[in-house]
Amino acid sequence: MAILSSRLPSPASALCATLLMAFGCVGAASAQQPESTQTKADEEISFSADSLEYEFATDSVKAIGNVIARREGYTLRADSIVWDRRTGKVVASGNIRSVGPEGDVAYGDSIEVTESLRDGIIENMLLVLNDGSRLAANKGTRADGKVTLEGAAYTPCAVEGPDGCPKDPSWQVKAVKVVYDPVKKRVKYEGARIELFGLPVIPLPGLSHPAETAAGSGFLVPNLRFSRNNGVEIEQGYYWRLSENRDLLLSAHVFSDVAPMAQARFRALEDKGAFQITGYATYSQKVSTSTTGAVGQNVFRGYLDGAGKFQFNENWSASASMRLATDRTFLRRYDISRDDRLRNNINVERIDANSYFSFNGWGVQTLRTGDNQALQPIALPEIDYRLRLTDPLLGGKVQLQANSLLIGRTAGQDTRRAFALGRWDLRTLTGLGQEVNFTVLGRGDVYHSDENLTTITPIYRGESGWQGRAIAAAAVDMRWPFVGEAFGGTQILTPRVQLVGAYTSSNLRMPNEDARAVDLEDSNLFALNRFPGYDRIEDNLRVTYGLDWSVKGKQTSFDFNIGQSYRLSNQASLFPDGTGITDKLSDIVGRSEFRFRDFVKLTHRFRLDKDNFAIRRNEVDATVGSRSTYVQVGYLRLNRDIGPTLEDLADREEVRLAGRLRLARYWSLFGSTIIDLTDKNEDPLAISDGFEAIRHRLGLAYDDDCLSIAVTWRRDYQPTGDARRGNTFLFRLEFKNLGV
Repeated sequence: MAILSSRLPSPASALCATLLMAFGCVGAASAQQPESTQTKADEEISFSADSLEYEFATDSVKAIGNVIARREGYTLRADSIVWDRRTGKVVASGNIRSVGPEGDVAYGDSIEVTESLRDGIIENMLLVLNDGSRLAANKGTRADGKVTLEGAAYTPCAVEGPDGCPKDPSWQVKAVKVVYDPVKKRVKYEGARIELFGLPVIPLPGLSHPAETAAGSGFLVPNLRFSRNNGVEIEQGYYWRLSENRDLLLSAHVFSDVAPMAQARFRALEDKGAFQITGYATYSQKVSTSTTGAVGQNVFRGYLDGAGKFQFNENWSASASMRLATDRTFLRRYDISRDDRLRNNINVERIDANSYFSFNGWGVQTLRTGDNQALQPIALPEIDYRLRLTDPLLGGKVQLQANSLLIGRTAGQDTRRAFALGRWDLRTLTGLGQEVNFTVLGRGDVYHSDENLTTITPIYRGESGWQGRAIAAAAVDMRWPFVGEAFGGTQILTPRVQLVGAYTSSNLRMPNEDARAVDLEDSNLFALNRFPGYDRIEDNLRVTYGLDWSVKGKQTSFDFNIGQSYRLSNQASLFPDGTGITDKLSDIVGRSEFRFRDFVKLTHRFRLDKDNFAIRRNEVDATVGSRSTYVQVGYLRLNRDIGPTLEDLADREEVRLAGRLRLARYWSLFGSTIIDLTDKNEDPLAISDGFEAIRHRLGLAYDDDCLSIAVTWRRDYQPTGDARRGNTFLFRLEFKNLGV
């Protein structure tokens, strides 16, 4: 390839001078040229070709073979380029590739451009944008940096299959005219329509969208839904990109059977953190959840959801979340959420290598039918500080903790609590390979409560006024692992024994706010205190024993543990009947897990009655299959015979099923169901007859690299207020790089 320059032989000097006037040859600045005729560096064209021809008769220059011309960020490659000096037109032909400053590449059969290489006309044009999407047209014109296409089609989809063979895109936009602005990164259409799998389905007048992965302002593709509560629903959103770090989504939900609803979502990403706020608002009919057959009134209804977190430096951070609804059925009525409690939280934390400080606050809004909002707790503040030190004498770890909590209710029991704790832990290894852990703990508590009689469950109330408590505990925990070969892999058999002695000056005089849902299971069998929370402390002297067994193979693994505890003291237990640790000898608890590669995972948790080996807890979770085709099964039965007086420990039985079946490369069938199997024997207050469907879901989906389609049917069987039972149909259609 010959690179044109000012160092051409004498016979070619006239030709170079001509090219200098038009293109600006590489290294063309010459001391012999007057300064007024010198071409500025940023206006020069770097030009190369295998050969050059100059026609004196037509005053034209022709470059032939591997021609490359560059100017101000524009690059033009072709088999040949002809420059007509009289008209100023540059015509390229053969294997044309034109690259703009933004990285967009245009291909065509022939191209006619101006001397600056910026403006021109391309026949049979293909424009490959910087994000990989494509614009094809019969004819393309570039003027002032903008590209206008006639008879064009746009798609971000791959046009080649995994085997490298050409394939039709799953969707594309065809239009009479398309304008692409590389500066604004925006594509605008005239007479546009979307074609799905080659069929025109959706006209889109006034369509525009960003031509890059970053979002841009514009209308979103509408969502379609049908439910018995609201009829046909059309959701139309507008996405507004306020700045590089802030955006706003405004949506209108229009229903055939009820009043429309507005939705707004604001998001921001700041230097120290991020937050978002979402709100819903409507004026519609509200039906009381406590009155059967009531006729509702039209009132304002809405929901507010916000969350954010900020990291001020490496130690200090703050977070907050807020969820508020105007009534108990709004979220279910409009299928926003199925939560029955909304939690609000504020948190400030400081964390370093050896200390922790937090300031927390919680508030709960109940959406459960029959719950009294006035009895819901407001915890503000909870202050917790922990300091970890190294024991200079024995080498263990010392933890100091101080905690205070205030719980208030607008029409219920108020509780204040403060305690200070010191804990020492030491882990050692014996010469025989035994792992021994020593723990010593001391704690002092102060409580104050009033209006205790408003708490329905007597054992949770405690005594009114000021109460104090002293706690001391010590434990020795020993594990002895044995390692060997088994079943073509490695097995580890680990017997474990723990001895715990604990003393507390009083327990039942203290209110119980955070230690209610107690149950013996594998996760807390060896815990120092098997009550959750701080308000109840397990005392007495006990020994706990168990066995862990694991087998690890090349593709499989199996883990199993089982254990039981025995109380050495004759002192009465604090645990309610049916929790598995009421008597001196506890129930037997365990857990097993089997894995086969990433294809099978089976987990089983159980609790067996110590007297007759009746199953008090039976929980199974199983997943079988790959990511595209799988089955999930969940089963839970709690048969503890605790009775209806402790609402936190009610028995229940349910089964959960879910699965996905891959029908073809991109098509799949999915579904799920939840069935309540609780009967009167398990829970006398249960409304189920032993087989009560809660919710079913079934759908068909298509997903590839640039298109997602799903049709879902869901049926709800439990009405709540104006959220009636019935069917909901949802149609979801998502296009990559379109509508935002």
